[in-house]
Amino acid sequence: MTSSVPRLVIAAPSSGSGKTTVATGLMAAFAARGLTVSPHKVGPDYIDPGYHALATGRVGRNLDAYLCGPELVAPLFLHGARGCDIAVVEGVMGLYDGAAGEGELASTAHVAKLLRAPVVLVVDASSQSRSVAALVHGFASWDPEVRVGGVILNKVGSDRHESLLREALDSAGVPVLGALRRAQQVDTPSRHLGLVPAAERRSAAVGSVGAMAALVSQGCDLDALEALARAAGSLPAGSTPWTPAPPAHHPTRSADKRAPRVAVAGGSAFTFSYAEHTELLTAAGAEVVTFDPLRDEQLPEETAGLVIGGGFPEVYAAELSANEPLRKAVAELALSGAPVAAECAGLLYLCRELDGQPMCGVLPATARMTERLTLGYRDAVAVGDSVLAVAGTRMRGHEFHRTVVEPGAGAAPAWGVRAPVRRVEGFVEQGVHASYLHTHWASEPGVARRFVERCRTS
Repeated sequence: MTSSVPRLVIAAPSSGSGKTTVATGLMAAFAARGLTVSPHKVGPDYIDPGYHALATGRVGRNLDAYLCGPELVAPLFLHGARGCDIAVVEGVMGLYDGAAGEGELASTAHVAKLLRAPVVLVVDASSQSRSVAALVHGFASWDPEVRVGGVILNKVGSDRHESLLREALDSAGVPVLGALRRAQQVDTPSRHLGLVPAAERRSAAVGSVGAMAALVSQGCDLDALEALARAAGSLPAGSTPWTPAPPAHHPTRSADKRAPRVAVAGGSAFTFSYAEHTELLTAAGAEVVTFDPLRDEQLPEETAGLVIGGGFPEVYAAELSANEPLRKAVAELALSGAPVAAECAGLLYLCRELDGQPMCGVLPATARMTERLTLGYRDAVAVGDSVLAVAGTRMRGHEFHRTVVEPGAGAAPAWGVRAPVRRVEGFVEQGVHASYLHTHWASEPGVARRFVERCRTS
């Protein structure tokens, strides 16, 4: 694997400028040229990578300098880009917006610098003309270590509007690599936590991605964008691909024991997961099997452990509740002491009820929707021993939900959390570890190994 994989970072001055449209469309346009494209997303977002996967035919992967640490950004990038001709990285928020109170940490600019990747700035030009030059000049000159290699003008109103924008940008010293007209057909539906995941609207999502590809192909200079990506050069010295394999001295499986089967929730209600989690479980010796709580009435045969990630159970509460056989199977597995790891949506599913609908009843808590958005990075420490971590283990997580669980913590909490206020959060009961925090296990591979080992011995 070469460390000089061609790459671009698609950024913007602010959210809502069109990063997802341009990044996804560019991925699909490059793929249509016969290139094998590696898709990436800055930050903890689970939804955009689903659209990236449709555009490229490869798993969308996240690059998060807060959750995983800056030192893992290049290795995780190289892991995802194995065998690829080019990589496209979609940024998060505005180019220089990072973790609150942490300076540039986890910003798109930070990740671009860690990858030594040129940045393409997507500008919403719908309400400006000559001012665009001042905007682009400011972003291009703010940090000399960030190389803004080009601009794509989005939501351009007319040929005359485009001409004015290009004329203004002639003086900014940043080339215009594309100009996109307003296009309703590329819009994707949103709800309380952002875009509707691609897995929930598969055929419509395929159509949206196709429209994005057509828009970018018609309005952008693909040759110039590819050339910019190929000018990225090498990553920092010593960068090597991340691997889910445990250290050579760590035994992953006893010769006389079968791989424990770990069931992972999927389907439309549970779409939030990082690909590295499954890879780590597999590398630790588990057989990973996906099931759909909306459709499957039983857990996979011989399930030894259960992982329920994030998603939208509040949207599917009635359907999840109606699948009583599976709810009982989950409760029985948890009661047996088998390892169960649940994050956010998984936490809600394990409660007694969600918005009045009966859930699995594993946890002595109820959940409900609220108007309040809880959002942000969190520093966490394991309060006690669990199937995921020993007491004192430190991890970083992310919260993103409009629900509340009452009580918010059990007699044995999962995490002690710092920010915005110090508190305990989540539940540890027998083999269950349930919490609102989304974590990235690549930052602490021992989590997966510990979980699989507990699956063998429980």
